[in-house]
Amino acid sequence: MHIEFRHLRTIQAIHNAGGLARAAEMMNITQSALSHQVKGLEDQAGVELFVRRSKPLKLSPAGQRLLKLAEQVLPQVAALQDEFSGLRDGSAGRMHIAIECHACFEWLFPVLEQFRRSFGEVDVDIRPGLAFDALPALLRQEVDLVVSSDPEEITGVDFIELFDYNAVFVAASTHPLAQKPYVEAEDFRGQTLITYPVERSRLDVFSQLLIPAKVEPASIRQVELTAVILLLVASNRGISVLPDWVVREVKYSSDYVTRPLTKNGITRRLYAAIRTEDREKPFMQKLLALAGQEARKLQSV
Repeated sequence: MHIEFRHLRTIQAIHNAGGLARAAEMMNITQSALSHQVKGLEDQAGVELFVRRSKPLKLSPAGQRLLKLAEQVLPQVAALQDEFSGLRDGSAGRMHIAIECHACFEWLFPVLEQFRRSFGEVDVDIRPGLAFDALPALLRQEVDLVVSSDPEEITGVDFIELFDYNAVFVAASTHPLAQKPYVEAEDFRGQTLITYPVERSRLDVFSQLLIPAKVEPASIRQVELTAVILLLVASNRGISVLPDWVVREVKYSSDYVTRPLTKNGITRRLYAAIRTEDREKPFMQKLLALAGQEARKLQSV
């Protein structure tokens, strides 16, 4: 037996209309064509689908089984058609984000909250577990956007500039290094450095300062949450280096001091890595625009 979607729609229409004439009108076909379709379906099934000479026209037990199938399948088909329509016009899709920058949660959440209001049909997720293998995951289409400060030449991937930031030294106001106008690599010798639980190559303090200078702190303490890092720093349990957008509020607190790294400071740039084929999608353009707006807010503080 070969059942098509039109057969399911026919059974459902006749049941809802209570007769062939009204169902044919609803389906915008002739009653003769509808009767022929029903007969062909019954011939395939080898059973009657309707109780003849009943008013209104009633489904037989076999027809009821087919109606049940129609009520299960047709809404799913309609939902899939809506989803495909949204994908075509760019109003729906998937936005799974991998973050190589651990502190990026601080500015990304406000961006996603605004994005949700405009594109509620887009499935948004953040995948921090892919932080160490994010770009290959982007190529495998496991994620759709990677926030990174390390652009690479990769065929099929575009790195779009988001904003520049400064890596900032943070210490308790009573710490001896608080007296210096800026700190250098040598100042980290003998210190407890508090960092996010990220490999060294992903941390600005190591990649931009300590590794080139071949300087090793006395110890490294890894902490997941920014608030806890700042709490430990204020308690003089160690020093840290954080992006300037993270410390924009604490720099006004008497518990902390913030200082540039080196006399000239260390400036880094964040990028959004996306697949080239996704660049023109409306929801991708919207997210990138919102990220730019949030960046301008951060830089104006």
